[in-house]
Amino acid sequence: MTQLSDIHADRLVLEAVGAVFSASTTGLDAGSQTRVAVAFSGGVDSAVLLDAAVRVAGPARCLALHVHHGLSPHADQWLAHCENFARERGIAFAAQRVEVPRDAGVSIEAAARDARYRALDALCAQHGVATLWLAQHADDQAETVLLQLLRGAGLPGLAAMAPEHLPSGASVTRVRPFLHLLRAQLVQVAQARGLSWIEDESNADTRYARNALRHDVLPALGVTFPGFRDALARTAAHAASAQRLLDALARIDLDAAAREDGAALAHDVLLAFDDERALNLLRYWMRLRGLPAASTARLSDALRQLREVGAAHNLRVDHAGHALRSYDGQIYWEAGDSTEAADETALAPRPVSQMKWQGESIWRLPQWRGTFVFVDATADDPFALPASVLAAAPLIARSRSGGERMRVSAQGPGRTLKNLFQEQRVPAWKRDVPLLFVGDTLLFVPLLGVNRGAWEPASSTSGTTATAAERYLRIEWREDLTIA
Repeated sequence: MTQLSDIHADRLVLEAVGAVFSASTTGLDAGSQTRVAVAFSGGVDSAVLLDAAVRVAGPARCLALHVHHGLSPHADQWLAHCENFARERGIAFAAQRVEVPRDAGVSIEAAARDARYRALDALCAQHGVATLWLAQHADDQAETVLLQLLRGAGLPGLAAMAPEHLPSGASVTRVRPFLHLLRAQLVQVAQARGLSWIEDESNADTRYARNALRHDVLPALGVTFPGFRDALARTAAHAASAQRLLDALARIDLDAAAREDGAALAHDVLLAFDDERALNLLRYWMRLRGLPAASTARLSDALRQLREVGAAHNLRVDHAGHALRSYDGQIYWEAGDSTEAADETALAPRPVSQMKWQGESIWRLPQWRGTFVFVDATADDPFALPASVLAAAPLIARSRSGGERMRVSAQGPGRTLKNLFQEQRVPAWKRDVPLLFVGDTLLFVPLLGVNRGAWEPASSTSGTTATAAERYLRIEWREDLTIA
């Protein structure tokens, strides 16, 4: 027999879903046929959300997305359950399997969450869906705020989960219709509707921090502070409001400090701010660059070093597979770790490679993690050279030894590579590139181009002269792709 409380809980669920569908910020007006994707784990929360979305908007406007983590021995059964649940209601269904990395120092919870969101975003892009619905509720929000408080998190952490949010660098908006509803209300609706759902056995494992809060702490809080969920939700809202103001200030500061479309900051502008404002700008800039948040201690140490070294070129602060570098009055984040040289004085010579060129289009150099590519070109291409030059003697790829010179224009003088790199504003740590020689003559330098002195008649060196019907080629250096 249906209870009045069941009817009330069901009405709250449908109102929450209907409000999101009709909200102008989602772009889903009543006559729109735009679809939304529902992250469907098969648990009670997502089952209620998917069921309600279908009742409000119809199955044609819903897409159920499931991520198979493989962490549980029951993962295959969960996938089958979710697919059957969607099929019974005429809902389109898609799933993706992921491998959760077990990196040292990273919790399995965090790794699984990151893998799940990456998979969900990819599935949304694959199916042309711009809005992803998540079934997190008021209990989840309370747990998140408490966890962040216990970790000593700043405002972004305390702001917890937003009802609607477009993550930096993402194209999929995440919407949470149930943030004001209790898990007990969702369970009540699921039981009244006769929905089936799965129970993840890992949710009972109190070795995980969130589970410990859920099973041991929140029930005790509820006895003495029955309104704690609302209070923590208000804390999250206050933190989100304060963070928006800090972001607005950071955007003003970024407009003043940004160089190269935001890829770099002006060293002097950043350091003109006091520490709190500079740290706020660094955090905001890192989010825009898609970098994971750094601890206050790490960022404070980076700022201290920036103040101490001034405009020195050899600064390196490692973070999450990237390095904060300072060069020529500008500050960059670049991919790389501490195994890479911080400046050109620290570069170790690479093994020398040699090849007799016979028309090859590529020359792979594993020790340099890259490839020379020889592309057909025309004689008027300023970066092309005669093919006969390549065949005149063995090609040799080696490290810089110091003092090398080249002529970058037909009538120009020979200049040192160091001066040319400085003129082109190439940072010192990018100058570790293979020099391509033909015999004993320098022929090509990545980032600088071809040495005209290797064959131009105007050169005083003993280069090779091209004939009128010569085939011309352009040399390119292509570094291997780095998978982050």
